[in-house]
Amino acid sequence: MATGTTTPRDRLLTAAADLFYREGVTATGVERLCSVAGVSKRTMYQLFPTKDALVAEALAATGPATNAAFLPDDAEVRPRERILHIFRVLEETAERTEFAGCQFINIASDLRDRTHPAAVVAREFKQQLVDWFAAEARAGGAADPDLLARQLTVVFDGSASRVVVYGSDLDGLSVTTAAALLDAAGVH
Repeated sequence: MATGTTTPRDRLLTAAADLFYREGVTATGVERLCSVAGVSKRTMYQLFPTKDALVAEALAATGPATNAAFLPDDAEVRPRERILHIFRVLEETAERTEFAGCQFINIASDLRDRTHPAAVVAREFKQQLVDWFAAEARAGGAADPDLLARQLTVVFDGSASRVVVYGSDLDGLSVTTAAALLDAAGVH
């Protein structure tokens, strides 16, 4: 990794986010992480008290951009289309060879500890998506916007996981499933 003008902290966060997404948290050792970041283990532990702290901070640093990448730009579009936009972006993203699923689910699943600092961060970012779905469902006139939000999140998470498990594209499955839920909830 080129060091350029980036700080060791920035290089560690970038390397951690990339390695943890592609290879997993438990499979990525501190030595490999430091090697890719171009820093010593001593420097890493001066900047982050533990690997766990680094995992949580790397996820917190990338989370906003990850969520924002799925959201529509146009607030003038009707709620139904705004919601379906997320699933269309998921379908497009899932077609990329580098797609390895949802980073939040991957890290939380890899850690298998709901109290781990990174699992807490992952849950907070997933809750942001649920809250966004609920607000849009409410604006779209859903009978039970909170239930619909949770259902849409299950479709989103399940779709991302399906791509990884089956190694194939979604072929419109997430969009049509989300549309069926929207229809059933009265969001037209």
